[in-house]
Amino acid sequence: METIRVLIINDEAEARRNLGNLLADAEDLEVVGACADGTEALEMAEGLLPDVILMDVYMPRLDSFSTVEKISLQFPKAAVIIISMQREQEYLRRAMLAGARDYLVKPFKKEDLISTIRHVYELENKRRSQSDKEKNGRFKSQVVTVFGTKGGVGKTTIAVNLAMLLAKSKKKVALIDLDLQFGDVSIFLNLTPRRTISELAQESGEIDIGLIESYLIPHISGTKVLPAPGRPEYAELIMPRHVEAVINELKKYYEYIIIDTPPTFNETNLSAIDLSNQVLLVLSMDMATIKNVKLSLELLESLHQKGKTRLVLNRASEDMGIRIKDAEDTLGFLIAAHIPSDGKLVVSALNKGVPFVLTHPSAKVSLAVRNLSELVMKDLGQQKDLLEGQKKTFLGRIFK
Repeated sequence: METIRVLIINDEAEARRNLGNLLADAEDLEVVGACADGTEALEMAEGLLPDVILMDVYMPRLDSFSTVEKISLQFPKAAVIIISMQREQEYLRRAMLAGARDYLVKPFKKEDLISTIRHVYELENKRRSQSDKEKNGRFKSQVVTVFGTKGGVGKTTIAVNLAMLLAKSKKKVALIDLDLQFGDVSIFLNLTPRRTISELAQESGEIDIGLIESYLIPHISGTKVLPAPGRPEYAELIMPRHVEAVINELKKYYEYIIIDTPPTFNETNLSAIDLSNQVLLVLSMDMATIKNVKLSLELLESLHQKGKTRLVLNRASEDMGIRIKDAEDTLGFLIAAHIPSDGKLVVSALNKGVPFVLTHPSAKVSLAVRNLSELVMKDLGQQKDLLEGQKKTFLGRIFK
């Protein structure tokens, strides 16, 4: 059994003793030292080389946030856990941005303290023990960006349910919510993120798979989720280089990376599209969306990304007064997949936080998403595939 070396930092002697007593019965934990402030902690850490540091948020001399930053830089193998009375998310966020790996809010149980230390230690070990086999690229990865030119066309619905079906097909799937201001993937999956892509972007040093894994939230389907920031203003913390680093690292370990996006062309979206193997451009049968899709296709062509784009018609119906063939003629682009309308089921699934492909796999809308997942897995649905299909259908009618 590995022993986890713990250093305690607290300006109150009684609090230091109490923490030490809580850990005394855990055979795999050893308190190697205790001190009263951050300056002393930096000196002790150099000689003791702790695995985990328990730090109170209120510190004399060198404040806790500065201490965490210095520890992260000087002792990258030591994981910091912040202990605080503060419940405000902004306060805890500052600790995470400084480099803390987790936090505990007082009062907490002995079991919570021990399990948090073990969990953080395990994640740090994963970061340092990358398999050479995986590092050299075990998977032929597919990056699939789901994009729409207008809010409400169903991008997130398609991205989430597509990820679920790929995971059910025994694929290793990561789902990234790149709608950085108003991402809803967590709501669709009934997840409550503690840390998101905005905190990941603020990590010092290289963004490797171990670090990314510590931010991914596992879903019961097997999909791993990287959530969008908790507040709109945090979106500015994520740069295109962060998006590129995350995607490139995930490509080494995941067979499918599904990316949900906002309905705008911005630098982070363009970075994702550039690294994608497939772009699913979602449209609905209204003139405003069709106009925007046409402009988007023109822009994608100028960026040399049109060839990897597939059109997905959501809530497919000609009851809106526009025929599908007329829409295709206007766009000069054939539609690869049709998702039928089923508002009652889709909205109910969203409200419950359970994707409809899991609860109602035989529904028409679920079967349509399953067909889309087959296109994605087989890398079909390109214009040449669709044109060839049209040609075969036409010849079949002539020689029938």
